[in-house]
Amino acid sequence: MMHNQRFTIKGMDCPDCARTVERGVARLAGVKTCHLNFTTEQLHITGDVDPETVIARVRELGYEARPTTSAVSEPPPAFLRFMLSSRETRPALIGLLLVIPGIVLHEILGWEAWWIDVLALGGLALVGPSIAQHAWRVLRTNRELSIDALMTIAAIGAIIIGAYVEAGLVMVLYAIGEALEGYTANHARHTIRSLLELTPPTATLITPDDEQVVVVETLRPGDRIIVRPGERIPVDGTIAAGSSFVNQAPITGESRLVERSVGDEVFAGTMNGEGSIEVIVTRPAAESTVARMIHLVQEAQERRAPIQRFVDRFARIYTPLVVLLAAIVATVPPLFFGQPFWNPTPDTFGWFYRGLALLVVACPCALVISTPVSIVSALSTAARHGVLIKGGAYLEALARVQTIAIDKTGTLTTGKPAVVVLRTIGCTNPEAPLGHCPACNELLTLAGAVELRSEHPLAYAIVNAATTCGLTLPPAAEVRALVGQGVRGVVNGTEVFIGSHRMFDQVVTHDEWHCLAAQRDSQLGRTPLMVGVDGQYRGTITVADTIREESRSAIAHLRDQGLRIVMLTGDDTATAERIAAELGVHDVRAGLLPADKAQTVQALRQTTGAVAMVGDGINDAPALATADVGIAISASAGGTTQAMETADITLLSGDLHQLPFAIALSRQTLRTIAANVVFSIGVKLLFIGLVLAGLGTMWMAVLADVGASLLVTLNGMRLLHFRARLPAAYDQAALSFSP
Repeated sequence: MMHNQRFTIKGMDCPDCARTVERGVARLAGVKTCHLNFTTEQLHITGDVDPETVIARVRELGYEARPTTSAVSEPPPAFLRFMLSSRETRPALIGLLLVIPGIVLHEILGWEAWWIDVLALGGLALVGPSIAQHAWRVLRTNRELSIDALMTIAAIGAIIIGAYVEAGLVMVLYAIGEALEGYTANHARHTIRSLLELTPPTATLITPDDEQVVVVETLRPGDRIIVRPGERIPVDGTIAAGSSFVNQAPITGESRLVERSVGDEVFAGTMNGEGSIEVIVTRPAAESTVARMIHLVQEAQERRAPIQRFVDRFARIYTPLVVLLAAIVATVPPLFFGQPFWNPTPDTFGWFYRGLALLVVACPCALVISTPVSIVSALSTAARHGVLIKGGAYLEALARVQTIAIDKTGTLTTGKPAVVVLRTIGCTNPEAPLGHCPACNELLTLAGAVELRSEHPLAYAIVNAATTCGLTLPPAAEVRALVGQGVRGVVNGTEVFIGSHRMFDQVVTHDEWHCLAAQRDSQLGRTPLMVGVDGQYRGTITVADTIREESRSAIAHLRDQGLRIVMLTGDDTATAERIAAELGVHDVRAGLLPADKAQTVQALRQTTGAVAMVGDGINDAPALATADVGIAISASAGGTTQAMETADITLLSGDLHQLPFAIALSRQTLRTIAANVVFSIGVKLLFIGLVLAGLGTMWMAVLADVGASLLVTLNGMRLLHFRARLPAAYDQAALSFSP
């Protein structure tokens, strides 16, 4: 019977350790698939195998394993405490003290003294047995030479040729390097996880008798909790009492405080403002929005990007090639060219020593770790900014995108009609905004009173405009919809009729100026609604889908990034071109059905290169699936679940500024990975050259490898603090919630 099992692996210092565990567990009977992610420490197994058997195999390889039960991580200890915390690192710390005289006095100043050799051998005795034992375990279990085995061979060879200080230095510096890499990796894991661990551990539960502080995991749907000013909201829920401004930036990336009152939904991990609110729990803590986000990010971290898979394949080839080169270097020059096998003088290296030094250079840690740390850091930063990327492959693909195809309705626009123009007989100031003209207010009040009884989307636009202007809508009587004509009702004894321009042309006389203005509105893709009072034309209320507040600047940022913008819509050409002109988009494809959008995206891929599709609706799903990268607006921001499931990336707040941010982040990630890979390979090639020339020592090679591993790790972690040049308001949201 097939089972999915998940374990947390402890004690890994570098990606090579992860491969060792992965290969060892994969050899167990009953294991079908096995994948261990070094960055997240998560081992995934499918098959019919007993968990205790897996734990025993991992321990046999020298690591610790336990079934994964929680994503919460403990804060990492300080470096000295970390070094003193285990049996492996304590001897390394003592050994370092013993070999320091060898580094300073022997290797740098050239002193020769028996006590320096004794101290170095003491350091070797402290760390060597555990490294050799681990090498033997891997050889016995996995049938392969590990880096520990290569270091052990190098140290034994150094002892054979009498380089006692060199032997001690190699093993101690290697042990210290492994400990440093383990500490850095542990710190990186905690930093990455802490960006997503936003929810407080406890909540204040309201009981019939009093208030009680409880663990968040014990809350159930229907429980009532209180969230005081300045506290983080612990679970998803609905406000039952009170009102407040809530900062939702940790979840959605929104740059502004959002007002929330009775009946509104709030999310776990968001920050309550100055008001005290009572919340009815709607989901358990494990099913909250932030919990699902963490789960998706962790899944994404474990999907290897193509560049990461390439680096892993290269590393698997690199190590045996360098070992083979070491064997050739140690044997061919002495056998065929009369070169010295042993060191001819203390200051000259023979070819056996150079072969041993090449074994040290064979360690691929810096190269292998150069990619995953960067990918995971970028994915976590994206999630913190409200951009959920489903894997490193999509992050890499986004960096290569050259064209952005964007759906219009609901993506570039709000997708909801709103009043955009109001023309009234007797208006004293036609240019004044809504709410500043008495005649216009009167017209809006009469129309709003009648439309309040209607369910038509355009009716909501008129009612919302009246409410926004602070107008009080009187009750309307005898309201009835006239199919194909409009709606009629009586307000304060006055008969009010609202209908289309075509209907008014037939039944209500109106002046030529208003008639021509209504025609222009129609040509621009808007909907003019004429209003008559007691059989007399009174004015026109024009309704249209409005552009999102951030769409113009987001499109401008995308153009500044060198991207081609194409707008896709099912609307007529006039409406599409009006919206495109306001946004500054020059390539418009109108009148498209869902299948047409997908075909358009496919055609763009063939002519312009990689294409990203941005959409929010079910009708966008085919195009999202066709694009190289599908990007959806989240359901909580007006998108659909189907679009989110189809897409590779989700913008949680629906703020289109997240799009240029994600593209800038993806490009910076690839630049960081490229720099790490070039640096790692460059260091290796440099020391291979130095060793072959007889200028490089074994301890210098170990030190260089450790330094390279630390530098590429720290460089990758810089993406945790990535900042794009975006509008100040959006950028400030991320700043305020950086841990």
